[in-house]
Amino acid sequence: MKINLKNGIDKLIFGMKQKDVSAVYGTPDRNYKDEDDNVIFTYNKFKMRLTFYKDEDFKMGYIVASSPDLELFCNKVIGKNIKDVKNELAKKSITKFTQEEFDTFENYFNEDNWLLFQTEFEEVVKLEVGAIINDKDEFEWKFGKK
Repeated sequence: MKINLKNGIDKLIFGMKQKDVSAVYGTPDRNYKDEDDNVIFTYNKFKMRLTFYKDEDFKMGYIVASSPDLELFCNKVIGKNIKDVKNELAKKSITKFTQEEFDTFENYFNEDNWLLFQTEFEEVVKLEVGAIINDKDEFEWKFGKK
């Protein structure tokens, strides 16, 4: 499954509504609301959690994923050493990461691409991608755009 920075993952495109996602991936394994009344879909098969933002007319704006099939620039990322992943990203001029540590986990966040890698013991265990927020503090929805 290809990670499309600033756009989504695989056939998931930021800005899709729940019906659009269900048309592509079927009924989610779980469908619930978080503490902010955002709708969350989870798909066990794809190891993904999708967030549809209440304040944005329930458009999908965030994906958390941990499938070993995830690829970024044709490279698998889950299970890889974060140093190797960052070296590959440097070849694409993605070098700026904010690092945060807690317990045995570390997060590496690249704001330009709204991309976060969560690692444990220096191995990528999960990644998160989000829709880009522009200078006007508005989401840049990609779904339906040509």
